[in-house]
Parts: sequence; C-alpha cells; structure tokens
Amino acid sequence: MSAINWKNVGLFALVALLILWTGLFQSWNVALAILNMGLISAIMALGVNIQWGYAGLFNVGVMGFVALGGLAVVIVSEAPVPEAWAAGGPRILAGLAIGAGVIAAAVQAYKRMAPGRLRALVVTVLLVGGFFLYRAVFDPGVEAVEAVNPAGTGFLGGLGLPVLLAWPVGALLAAGAAWAIGKTALGLRSDYLAIATLGISEIIIATLKNEDWLARGVKNVTGLGRPWPVPYEVDLQKSAAFVDWAQGMGLDPVTASSVVVKLAYAGLFAVVLGILLWMSQAALNSPWGRMMRAIRDNEVAAEAMGKDVTRRHLQVFILGSAVIGMAGAMMTTLDGLLTPGAYQPLRYTFLIWVMVIVGGSGSNWGSVLGGFLIWFLWVQVEPLGNALMGLITAGMADGSPLKEHLLASTAHMRLLTMGVILLLVLRFSPRGLIPEK
Repeated sequence: MSAINWKNVGLFALVALLILWTGLFQSWNVALAILNMGLISAIMALGVNIQWGYAGLFNVGVMGFVALGGLAVVIVSEAPVPEAWAAGGPRILAGLAIGAGVIAAAVQAYKRMAPGRLRALVVTVLLVGGFFLYRAVFDPGVEAVEAVNPAGTGFLGGLGLPVLLAWPVGALLAAGAAWAIGKTALGLRSDYLAIATLGISEIIIATLKNEDWLARGVKNVTGLGRPWPVPYEVDLQKSAAFVDWAQGMGLDPVTASSVVVKLAYAGLFAVVLGILLWMSQAALNSPWGRMMRAIRDNEVAAEAMGKDVTRRHLQVFILGSAVIGMAGAMMTTLDGLLTPGAYQPLRYTFLIWVMVIVGGSGSNWGSVLGGFLIWFLWVQVEPLGNALMGLITAGMADGSPLKEHLLASTAHMRLLTMGVILLLVLRFSPRGLIPEK
C-alpha cells in the first residue's frame, strides 16, 4: 500500500479551506455554488485529461462537447410539444433520415467502387441530389414547427423523462460526435486535430443557436430539469417540519432551503465524480493505461510493437468526450436553462485546459484539484480585485485618469490571474501541482 502523500492532501485541504472561508465571510450559498461548479469543472478537466494526459490528443473543442451535454437535458427532460410534432415533426424526422441515408450511400459507394472518374461522379450525384431531396423534405417541417407559438415554444420539445437520464444521454451524444470527429481527424497531425476540433465545436454551437426547432436557438430553454433530482426550494419552504427545523437552528427558512438544495446537488455531483475518478484511476493503472501512455510517449515504437495507434486514439478520444458531455448535462441541470450563446471558448475550453495544466497533465487527482482551484479563483478574483483596486485608489482624486483606468481594469483581473498562475506553475512546477507518477 502506497504511503500517504501529505503534499497532495495539503493542497486539497487548502482548497477546502478556501471554500469554507467563502462560506464564513461571504455566504454559504456562494460557497456551495462554487463547490457545485467546482465538482462539475473537475469532471470536465478529468475528461480532457483522459484525452491529453493519457494519449496526447489536443482537443480544443471542449465547449462543443459540453454543449451537446446541455442539449441532452432538453431532449430528455423537456416535455414534448404536441402541436409542433403534429405540424412538422414527421417531416423533420423523415428529412433527417434521408440525410443520414444519403451520407451512408455516398460512403458505401466510395468504399465499394474502384477509384476513378466514375466513382467521383456517382458520389457527387448522390451528395448533391441527396442534399436537395433532404432540404425539400426537411425545410417545410422546420418552418411548420417554428411557427407554433414561437414566443413560448417553437420547437419539438423532448421526451419528458427524469433529468438524471440526461446525464448518460449527454455522454452518448458527446461520444457519438467524438466518433464522427475521430474517424475523420485522428489521422491528422496534432495541430490539425486541434484546428478540426475547434472548428467542429463552433459548428455545434452555431447549430444550437440557429436551429430553433431543436432547442429554441438563442431564445433559450428555461425551467429545465423538472422534476428536479433534489427537493424543490419552494416545497421545503412550505414544509412546516423544515421551517421549524430551520428556525430551531436560527436560520432563515428561505436561505436554509437554498443551502439544502445546493448540498443535495453537491452530494449527487460528488458521487458521479467519485465513480469517474475511481474508473479513471483503475484504467490508468491497468495494462490498457500503460499501453496508452506508451503510445503517447512514442507512437512509432508502439506501432512497431503491433499496437493500432489510430484505433486506440479513437477509443480514448470517445471516452474523454463522453465524460465532458456528462459534465455538460450536469451543469445544465444545475442551471436549469440552456443558453447556446453562453458557450464561449474562453470559459469552456481555455479555462478547462488551465485546470488540467495547473493540476498536472496525466494525473487524475491533479485534474480534480485544478478544477476546484481554478474555478474558485475564476469566481473570486474579480470581486477581490474590485476591493483591492478600491483600496489602492481610495486616496486618488475623483476623475483622475489613473484612478478611472485602474477601476476599469478590474474586469480583466480574471485573465491576468489565469496568466500569472500558468506562468508560476510552468516555472516552478512544470508538471503541475500533482504530477503524473
């Protein structure tokens, strides 16, 4: 049995103390909000670490997989809209089936026919003709669906199932997208793979923004996750037993209900993180994990030993994306709304990569630590920066250009802090706070 690494324990204890400090000196609601998003961020970082730390795959399209997880919550938990289904649902499904059939037919023609002009002609005719047929069936269905109460619905809705089912469905959607990306892009060099994943993630976000029939586009879908997987705050406030308990503890029932709900979410998220962490550690320490690290360190040598590098890359790319998609579904469940415009590369790609690098590339525990630490700093730096700048400029005259400049610059404290942290970690601990063994 390995000895306890007290340095790692101390780092996690430090993060716990920071969250406790937030609860004691700011608000327990804020502290628990940081904890919940820290748990979700840790899962996202774990997914990226599976791709990069295990296999060296540079995925710069993290936000696309997060968004697919959010879409899964709409598809699974939102109630169906019968009027929209009656107006154009069958035509949309038929159009999608035609599109999938055309692509499958073109792929089969390309594989089965001998190279030459005839193959190129057949594939071109299939794709072009199939595209016009697809649009002829699909577009009228979309117009009919989006015309049904566009201010309130204007989309097909979902299946009306419990929202917890959306978490594995989010993983499956992200895994399916990863398979499609991997089959076309994993044979490319790492820099081309990065460009491909970034471009495809932007396509996913653009689709969510513009296809109103799917998830209302930029009109957003609110009230998601009902019934919640945890108690409702309003129901707790109406419960005489809960009100008596809260008042007996000297707490305001409204504040206490919010704290209890956030604690319940934290428990759910912690269970998911614990299971994923246990599975990731078991995989990393297995022969499969040693093989993946061997491929990461020297692909040529691994191929010489008979390993199918492209297949293994596809496998690990799908696994990591599935974890990211599940985290995206959990986040949308927590927020209760899907806002496609909120998926930005800075928040859902760059920041997740900072978590992995700071925590320790290739280290699962490091990714979890980075998820908590970087999210805490991301949330707290701006208000602390405002207070610091207010203190620094307290003696300056009102209207001073320097004072105005310093106060206006506090909005950039987050980016400055992330850059400084990256520089410090890369200088003094280049393998991360909890390095890979």
